[in-house]
Amino acid sequence: MTKYWIGVASCEHVKRGVSGGFAQVCHGKPGPLKQMTAGDLIVYYSPSLLFGDKLPYRKFTAVGHVLPGEPYQYAMSGDFIPWRRNVSFLEAKEAAIEPLIDQLSFILDKQRWGFPFRRGCFSIHANDFSLIASAMGVSL
Repeated sequence: MTKYWIGVASCEHVKRGVSGGFAQVCHGKPGPLKQMTAGDLIVYYSPSLLFGDKLPYRKFTAVGHVLPGEPYQYAMSGDFIPWRRNVSFLEAKEAAIEPLIDQLSFILDKQRWGFPFRRGCFSIHANDFSLIASAMGVSL
């Protein structure tokens, strides 16, 4: 059964993943990636444009299919070897979150809508995923 995921990362990091064909979440932890299976769908939410930047970006920035295979480690530097999972990203446009907040069921408190994204990676209902994908110009 297909599961639907949101990954949270700066737009610059998402673009790196899109160009490299991989998902990396939660500062490189393997747990969420191990829960994903081939055929699952992932959409990325980028709270900022650049990693560590306080200037808000607040857009969904990429969407793709999880590919077959297991999560793997990739040495980005001598002391940072994060876990990744291969993803086939789809052609999509970025979509601001603000127009979608009232319609997204995983956002229970619409006044504190950013709270769920603190988890870094989490599963959502198919209806929520379809709503986001549609806003990004992707039909599933």
